[in-house]
Amino acid sequence: MEIRQLRAFVAIAETGTFTAGALRVHVTQAAISMQIRQLEMEAGVLLFVRGPRHVILTEAGEVLRERARHILRDHDAALAELADLAGAEHGRLRVGSASVRISTDPLPLLLRELRTRHPHAEVSVASGTSEKLAQQILAGELDVAFVSLPVESRGIQTEVLSHDELVAIASPSHPLAKRRVVSAATLAGEKLILGERGGNTRRLIDKFFAEAGVHPVVIMELSREATIKRMVEEDMGVGIVPTQSVREEVAAGRLVAWWIEGAQINWELGLARLRGGYDSPVIQTFIALSRNHFKPEPTKTVTALRQKARPSKGRPKQRSSSR
Repeated sequence: MEIRQLRAFVAIAETGTFTAGALRVHVTQAAISMQIRQLEMEAGVLLFVRGPRHVILTEAGEVLRERARHILRDHDAALAELADLAGAEHGRLRVGSASVRISTDPLPLLLRELRTRHPHAEVSVASGTSEKLAQQILAGELDVAFVSLPVESRGIQTEVLSHDELVAIASPSHPLAKRRVVSAATLAGEKLILGERGGNTRRLIDKFFAEAGVHPVVIMELSREATIKRMVEEDMGVGIVPTQSVREEVAAGRLVAWWIEGAQINWELGLARLRGGYDSPVIQTFIALSRNHFKPEPTKTVTALRQKARPSKGRPKQRSSSR
């Protein structure tokens, strides 16, 4: 068995198709098919059952998947330790990000600072959902990843970097634009523009509506927050996003933000890595830089929005029971 064959096998097992697996390991579909045929011939068993749309692991394949993950992790850890012998300025960092906002800022700043301390380090960046990135960490394809918490995997170690609260957003031309607080029932009556299913932010939103006993009308499910905000700016519907993601739009008057009555929908950004894995000097530096950047401090946006949401004198405080 060769390392490249095991990487190809794990990639197909996790993505479900030879095409997606080939893209992950950066080879052609013909090349990855050959690698799997060679692996099956050497093992003397079938590893996959080929279906019309995806592949299914055989019993032997399921056994090899777990073994292969351990082998690849140990292989990569050994390479990282050997790289340390060449000096701390060398090494490799493979970062994942489930947030376009983090990929835009501050990730470039963090990587620039990392480069000054490890000028010869090899750095790569990947994107995907939190669940996908966790799978890539387990498969030895990523070292660390910015994810939306929680990540439900015993093999993944996470730490909270920052907290945020979800708010509803609307166009300033919306009939309820002057409101400061809205209820779950009110939101359920709006045309909602939300993030796609599968992410933790969407899971929090769905859970909130389910607990409130209402059935929202979701007209769009989009993968990027920037697209959600633009759709809302054009008054195509109402969105629900983290507070920090709309600080500029709210300040500029392009969007209005509403607190959601009776809810504290907290969003947490975390840094994920392999539990019990080896952290090279480059990875240790990146973790330290990330922790320093996200040091807890009161955010101006949250404070400003809270002041806007505070009811005027003589009116009952709508959020007193939940804030």
